[in-house]
Amino acid sequence: MSKPASGDSDLPRRAPAAFAYEDDPRPVETEKKAERRKPASFGGEVVLTPDEEDPFLNPDGDIAPFPVAAPRKRRTSFAKIALGAFGVLLSLAFGLWTDSLIRDLFSRADWLGYTALAALAIGILAVIAIVIRETAGIMRLAAVQTIKAEAEAAILETKPARARALVKNLASLLAGKPETAKGRATLTAAEGDIIDAPHLVALAERELLAPLDRQARALIVNASKRVSIVTAVSPRAVVDLLYVLYEASRLIRAMAELYGGRPGTLGMIRLMRDVLAHLAVTGSIAVGDSLVQQVLGHGLASKLSARLGEGVINGLMTARIGIAAMDLCRPLAFRALKRPGIGDFIGDLAPSMAARTSNK
Repeated sequence: MSKPASGDSDLPRRAPAAFAYEDDPRPVETEKKAERRKPASFGGEVVLTPDEEDPFLNPDGDIAPFPVAAPRKRRTSFAKIALGAFGVLLSLAFGLWTDSLIRDLFSRADWLGYTALAALAIGILAVIAIVIRETAGIMRLAAVQTIKAEAEAAILETKPARARALVKNLASLLAGKPETAKGRATLTAAEGDIIDAPHLVALAERELLAPLDRQARALIVNASKRVSIVTAVSPRAVVDLLYVLYEASRLIRAMAELYGGRPGTLGMIRLMRDVLAHLAVTGSIAVGDSLVQQVLGHGLASKLSARLGEGVINGLMTARIGIAAMDLCRPLAFRALKRPGIGDFIGDLAPSMAARTSNK
């Protein structure tokens, strides 16, 4: 038999124990258990932080964003009813006067009567053509707003059928724009590959509207520069006002034609009413906009000149009008692409002020 190794059996067995070190932060006494806190109710009202004040949802909360422009709801009013009734009355009066005039001309000479009838026929045909043109312009503007509303509903759908129909309508609306040819080809190639409705709408926005957005920004920049220069050198405030209105109307029409609206006279008046109503509510230049406050607070009048400072402010107002027109005329709301803000145009109107703002 083999003997165990020397010393293995002679050592006494030691029971296991726990030791506490001086640098051990844990308490030695582990028998004491922490007392459990009894459930309690909190008194007072719970106040929820609004999303615009939440630093996690809105990290740039100190910069007030320019509100998105939306078309006003058309409602029937007593003023519209009165205008319609008086319009019918004036039309009847004009018809009776025309009939009396033609009868008098026939009583004098037949050729005078036939000349009056020919002039009346030409005038009626011209009025019919104007009505058709204005109706088509209003229908195109309505089609743009319909596509925008359909896009908001298609994003919430789980099936892509509605989104695909929306993309086809948008492509047909912008078919006359050569800038969208590449985007339309891309959408046609990827028609059956994307089955997620939000991704399909986002792809349509990037491919079809991105080149048009660049042109829209160029239109806003050019109009703002012209207003800034002309109002800086004009001698009268009336000239400033008239030129700002002229450039604003040109910008709104160009924005509508860029996005496929092509409004007539009545459609243009409606667009201008929507833009002006939006600016009347939000303010042409918001007092709380920190970017404008920085430009004014950096002593623009003393750094350049008082007139040039007024020109820059008028240019910023024109830029705001262009942004509002862009919101109204764009077939899709800004989701996949970044919406331009007033700060994007400060560098074009006052480069020194923009450089100083970016360095801070």
